[in-house]
Amino acid sequence: MKNFFLISAALFAIQSYSQEHFSGLNTSNRVGIITAGMNPAELLNMSNKFETNILGLSFNVANNKIGFSDITSDKDIEDLIFVGDEPVNMRIDAEIYGPGLALKHNKWAFGFYTKANAKLDIVDVDTKLGDAINNSGLSSLLSTTTISNDYNQRINGTTWGEFNLVAGRTLIDNTKHKINAAVTLKLLFPGSYANLGADQFTGTIVQTAGQASLTQTNAIVNFSYSGSLADSFSNFDDYTKSIFGGLNGFAGDIGFNYQLKDTKALDNAIDKGKSNKNTYKLNAGFSIRNLGSMTFKDDNNQSTNYSLVIQGSESLNLNQFENVDSLQEIETILLNSGYLTKETSNKDFKVNLPTTITLYADLKIIPSLFVSGYLQQKMKDDNDNDQITVQNIFTITPRVNLGFFEAYVPFSNSEISGFNTGVGFRLGGFYLGSGSILTALINDSKQADVYTGFRWAFL
Repeated sequence: MKNFFLISAALFAIQSYSQEHFSGLNTSNRVGIITAGMNPAELLNMSNKFETNILGLSFNVANNKIGFSDITSDKDIEDLIFVGDEPVNMRIDAEIYGPGLALKHNKWAFGFYTKANAKLDIVDVDTKLGDAINNSGLSSLLSTTTISNDYNQRINGTTWGEFNLVAGRTLIDNTKHKINAAVTLKLLFPGSYANLGADQFTGTIVQTAGQASLTQTNAIVNFSYSGSLADSFSNFDDYTKSIFGGLNGFAGDIGFNYQLKDTKALDNAIDKGKSNKNTYKLNAGFSIRNLGSMTFKDDNNQSTNYSLVIQGSESLNLNQFENVDSLQEIETILLNSGYLTKETSNKDFKVNLPTTITLYADLKIIPSLFVSGYLQQKMKDDNDNDQITVQNIFTITPRVNLGFFEAYVPFSNSEISGFNTGVGFRLGGFYLGSGSILTALINDSKQADVYTGFRWAFL
């Protein structure tokens, strides 16, 4: 178990990525498949008839404990995770947009694209419990700590693939206004999954002479695993072994888009033979994303709820978990202790996608200068054992668009890591950016990110 916290800290120190994917790029008026991932109705605003997505990569980390100043100091990073009373939250995830094609014809737009997802999350882990497991062998003084939590603590890893089909239509299109609507059907290919949950945890930790023990404890414990993450949920290689499994789930997005047209700019574009150019004074949208779930099925599948009860003079030696990073190993140790009682168990199990509501608006201030606002609000509770996590985010992005070249500076606030700002650019179909690099350089950021990719539009 200690290995998990060590590797999580190392991931933040080495990879250091943020939580809003493609921040700044996703609200650009250079519309394409990446934009359709935010709102499928945006495909109807493409300036060209066709777009091919070659590759898009976005890697993210956000946490509420470790800052960049901690990484550059001589402090022990894994110890800093468990400082203070606020529960530990960390989100590490990646999105990879693979080959895709979109086309627009008259009032219709269609598209398809592939996408791979990988996530590793720590959700509301109690700092006292985490410290006891992480540093159980280092304690030399007698200490007693009481823990009482009314929420579910989770350590979770998930990988899955998607094949997405998009269809949309322009409902209203006149000289001043344009309204679009579209849907995305997602075919889901669950890869691997691991979840350890400890709900309603109460207990006492006793530390003395290099040993930590758990006494007077009650909790509802969930072990769920499928595929390669059952063997290790903190090894990066296990996330890349099986991202695309078999087809075992469906989900959908629905989106609407409104434009207040810039008639003068549109007339100029028509005079230059570019009647399809995406010109507006205001572009606003609303979408509901990831409505659906997927079922994990594998030879090693298991989802079990247990009651953990330690009474009287009984105690559980926490030192046993120091070098364990497999859910099956943790489950075996607890079962052998005799303190677990099975309540429910399922061979195959369903996991819910992170459903969100997205609202955004992009306003033209003067020619080539835009300011956009972006809001992402989750609709489900991250503490549920069958839920993939997502963050609430609000972003303001000023942007300069010169056509072939575009630059932007996103200012964002997320529920895990707080305020961050970054910078990005687009040169033709190539793009590169970060939603937090500037904060990382001038302040003590608790997140960072990088994304890049290439796409090609024609006709």
